[in-house]
Amino acid sequence: MPRNKRPAAVKRWIPLFAFFVVFGVSAAGYLTIARTEERDSFCASCHSQPETTYFERSQAVTATDLASFHRAKSTRCIDCHSGPTVIGRVSAMGLGATDLFAYLAGTAQQPAPLKVPITDGNCLKCHADTARTQDFNRHFHAFLSKWQAIDKSAATCVDCHSAHTTDGNATITFLQEQRATAVCQRCHQAVGAGG
Repeated sequence: MPRNKRPAAVKRWIPLFAFFVVFGVSAAGYLTIARTEERDSFCASCHSQPETTYFERSQAVTATDLASFHRAKSTRCIDCHSGPTVIGRVSAMGLGATDLFAYLAGTAQQPAPLKVPITDGNCLKCHADTARTQDFNRHFHAFLSKWQAIDKSAATCVDCHSAHTTDGNATITFLQEQRATAVCQRCHQAVGAGG
């Protein structure tokens, strides 16, 4: 009789064992992908222009755009191109996996379209204190969320701080003054402050 019970006991453990195997493989895969995507060279290897140019600029000694300025401070592509929290990182990894499969299948679009725009949340992961600025010289940061509450098409961080353009002024965090001034005027009109 004990022989009949032993297979039943083993059968009860099979689902638990299978769960741990699947969990272990999934965790190992996630960690492998997470470590791989932290290498900017890996991201750039699948992309053509303009991403190749962005990556080459990031390797230069002198920063020529906001992205290469961030790179000099050890910021990686994934740091800006993933949303806040673990959910943002996992979403970026899923999109990266989709892009990788398309690349391997030969169906990837080149240049790669930006499928998920960089949101304020992506920037505020590192720059949360900026939104609390009360100093008049940077008052626009404090008022941005108020403008966004009034107008859903209000500006975002990247409207003023374009990461991959080289026409910005390095002394003012690579802002391009004409673009930034146009955004300022839109905000002043939206909140009724005049221009």
